[in-house]
Amino acid sequence: MAARNKARKRAFQILFEADQRGADVQSVLADWMRHARTDPRQPPVNEFTLELVEGYAEHISRIDELLDTYSVDWPLDRMPVVDRNILRLASYELIWVDATPDAVVIDEAVQLAKEFSTDDSPAFVNGLLGRLKDLKPSLRRETR
Repeated sequence: MAARNKARKRAFQILFEADQRGADVQSVLADWMRHARTDPRQPPVNEFTLELVEGYAEHISRIDELLDTYSVDWPLDRMPVVDRNILRLASYELIWVDATPDAVVIDEAVQLAKEFSTDDSPAFVNGLLGRLKDLKPSLRRETR
């Protein structure tokens, strides 16, 4: 498994845990980092995971607003928790991280949905992220 793929999966796990616990994502990130320093069985949180989680935390309100606005018939609070957090992570990377090609972001998110969510989730994740990709130029202008 490629390093960036592992980093995305770990970032997703951090977002998922924060959502499940109703905790601040940066607090959960700090817990993961502390745990990695004290338990040799825990892999360290790498720089890309840190970038993804902190980037999401910086844009959390805007990302949730976009997901709520563009997901058809699925308000954010009714989405399966796995899908919601895959979409949050991928939306941050899609809109604000220029170093990753859009197709890679979407493919990685779909793979996470295949691994962790329902049979219907990959199509849902792909469709919503495809919509955001198409709107990306205008969404980036709105965030500046």
